[in-house]
Amino acid sequence: MKNCGFRSHKLLISLSLLLLQYAVFAQYSSFDTTHYGRNPEIGKYADIRGIRMYYEIYGEGEPLLMIHGNGGSISSFMYQIPFFSKNYQVIAVDSRAQGKSIDLNDSLSFEMMADDFSTLLDELHIDSCNVLGWSDGGINGLLLAIRHPEKVRKLAITGANLWPDSSAISGQDFLWGKNYYDTLSKMEPNPEILHNKKLVGLDLFEPHITKDQLRQIKCPTLVIGGDHDIILVSHTVFIAQSIPGAYLWILPNSSHATLIDHKDRFNEVVDDFFDDRLDE
Repeated sequence: MKNCGFRSHKLLISLSLLLLQYAVFAQYSSFDTTHYGRNPEIGKYADIRGIRMYYEIYGEGEPLLMIHGNGGSISSFMYQIPFFSKNYQVIAVDSRAQGKSIDLNDSLSFEMMADDFSTLLDELHIDSCNVLGWSDGGINGLLLAIRHPEKVRKLAITGANLWPDSSAISGQDFLWGKNYYDTLSKMEPNPEILHNKKLVGLDLFEPHITKDQLRQIKCPTLVIGGDHDIILVSHTVFIAQSIPGAYLWILPNSSHATLIDHKDRFNEVVDDFFDDRLDE
């Protein structure tokens, strides 16, 4: 029994390490020497909707909400926060159950998270803002614009998907996530395993956003993807085509981490979009 438990523990560690390598948000944390996401002088908590949501605010100007992806944190935007905080009030948030945000509930959905962000904006007395979302953060951005359209002035998303299957996500990557979830399900549950299962399950079973819902989005939208993204290019194109008047930008020679692979160009183009220069 002890040997079996040891093997299971080793398997969990191996899979966890693989997950960290696979999740680009954690992949880049090893060389992150910035203070973003761990700034005691700036960081605050908001008690909203049954959780404690951690956030940091930088800069002044038009508000810009940044939403990271699954397994990530505020530090996922370590290349964006210093750039955009020169001209915007950047609101960087650790999503529910991730980073420093505290969530002891056993359920998780994108709709819950979108409502979290809407409530946080209310707490900060911000009527509306620009939104930048990466991966799951892009999904949250879409749902924020659908469920709370008055809150979103302009929306830029990269690496988002509408549904959880191989017509949207690389088949190999989707299968990997399923196998990882199945492995967690076979292990004796503890708080860490249940937490990881909750996060992995979010991307394995959600979202479920329809074309009709996308047509409801009225704010200017920029849809971004990499040509080597885990989200299929055809799916990213479909998202852009389904949102009235949306812009589409597929970055060449880019992975899922468009905002890291091409950080300078990414920042410039998104800044142009938020600054209305693409509308001229």
